[in-house]
Amino acid sequence: MAIYNFGSVNIDHVYSVEHFVQPGETLSSSAYSQLLGGKGANQSVALAKAGATVHHVGCINKHDTQFKQQLIEYGVQCQFLLEGDIPSGHAIIQVTPDAENAIVLFGGANQQITDTLINDALSTSSEQDWVLLQNETNALAEIITTAKQKGLSVAFNPAPMTESVKDLPFDQIDLLIVNEVEAQMLTGESELSDIIDYFNQKHSAQDVIITLGKKGVCMLNGGNTTRVDAFRVNATDTTAAGDTFIGFFLASYINSTASEKALVNACAASAISVTQSGAAQSIPTQQDVEYFLQKR
Repeated sequence: MAIYNFGSVNIDHVYSVEHFVQPGETLSSSAYSQLLGGKGANQSVALAKAGATVHHVGCINKHDTQFKQQLIEYGVQCQFLLEGDIPSGHAIIQVTPDAENAIVLFGGANQQITDTLINDALSTSSEQDWVLLQNETNALAEIITTAKQKGLSVAFNPAPMTESVKDLPFDQIDLLIVNEVEAQMLTGESELSDIIDYFNQKHSAQDVIITLGKKGVCMLNGGNTTRVDAFRVNATDTTAAGDTFIGFFLASYINSTASEKALVNACAASAISVTQSGAAQSIPTQQDVEYFLQKR
């Protein structure tokens, strides 16, 4: 059983600054780092560290193969991560001393997924496999339709949330994973109880997970609601916490793990990740998660 993650690979250019740069201002940075990023890449790393077989499907510039190699070293299968001439997706990130950030995102090669790549990648799949999507690449509707034609299950994390998401074929999505803000934008509701009612009425045929930050997570399944509390930890960096949750939940869930147990496992992984700095670097292993849960 495998997961085909049609996801972004971004190069994060991170600058430490005293304050966000103002119009016309030239501002010196006290530190700089270049890191593997992108929601797609983070989720692939989380899946691999959770023990799943994951194929990352996407595009990257041919001069940035060191980032592809990092994914491979994390255990991600990258035969469908193509190298080309288009600049890789990247983010220019300003980070202030109080941990606020401002980000300029360039899609680049992440927007180069073609029908040929979709068909080539899924030609190796079986009906027990899953497709995972976020909203940082192109061709989402085509990927969903092709996956369902082949009998695969589809999980979708509509981040970053945009109005175009509402036009996707939601009736073909098996698992929808949103945070509270994305849920509000998708449903038009502001209260959690109203959001839950909306999903139960409009999306009753699919499983829906709503992550609630420090308040934990709830999962809607056939009219039933499962709530799991977040673990209390001393957080230092919340980067990739949501991506870690998604990877660890899906890795458990596709193997018929009970929903509540899969949610607890994912919450634990997410809690560990926020105690570490960075994105992919902060994602724990399944062994780390099991040790954390034993202590709790």
